[in-house]
Amino acid sequence: MGKKIIAFLTLVMVLGLQVTTLDARQIDDISCSEAIVSLLPCVPFLTGLGPPTPSTSCCEGAQNLNQKADTTQVRRDVCECLKGASIKFGVNSDKTKQLPQLCNLSLSFSFDPSIDCNT
Repeated sequence: MGKKIIAFLTLVMVLGLQVTTLDARQIDDISCSEAIVSLLPCVPFLTGLGPPTPSTSCCEGAQNLNQKADTTQVRRDVCECLKGASIKFGVNSDKTKQLPQLCNLSLSFSFDPSIDCNT
C-alpha cells in the first residue's frame, strides 16, 4: 500500500513537471497548461492507477474545462493539447472514453486520444 502511494505521488510530481514543459500557447482564454492542470485530478483514473471511478475534483475540473471551451476553435485547440498530454501521461484510452459519462459531461464527440480534432 505504501509503495502505491509513493508511486502515485511520484507520478503526480512528474506530471506537474511535464505540465511546465508542455506547449504554453494561449488557447483563447485557456492556455494548454491550464487545460492540463484542470484535469490533473483525473490522472489516477485515466492511467488506471487509481479508483475505478473519477474523483469529484476530477469531474469538477473536467466540467469547468468543458464550460470554458465554448467555441469550436477553442474545443479544437484544447483537443490538440489534451491529445499530446495523453500520450505523454500514458492514459488508458478506454478510461478517456468513460470519463464524460462518469462525470455527466455532454460532449458532441467521443473523447479518444486518436480523435481527429479538426472534425
